[in-house]
Amino acid sequence: MNAIIQVESGGRSKAKNGNQCGAMQITPILVQECNNILKERKSKKRFTLSDRFNVNKSKEMFLLIQSYHNPKNDIEKAIRSWNGGQQYSVKRTQRYFEKVMSYL
Repeated sequence: MNAIIQVESGGRSKAKNGNQCGAMQITPILVQECNNILKERKSKKRFTLSDRFNVNKSKEMFLLIQSYHNPKNDIEKAIRSWNGGQQYSVKRTQRYFEKVMSYL
């Protein structure tokens, strides 16, 4: 997660790029996906758009998405899907993958 944070925002919790915000550059769609997963799991917890600016809550969202879409905790899949979505292209995520790996 820390390597992704470095690539996404350089560690800046208030970073913004279009509709992507926070240290992990989370989109509104990802917040909604997290809330859908929580609802499916019968949790009363919900994330808000402002939670994207909280590093700890951003990490919680990352872990929630990974637990749902990447239950085997495949590091490569975690990195590539964070950049390219669940249907990521290896070719299109290669540069991002290499950047993250350089921090590890």
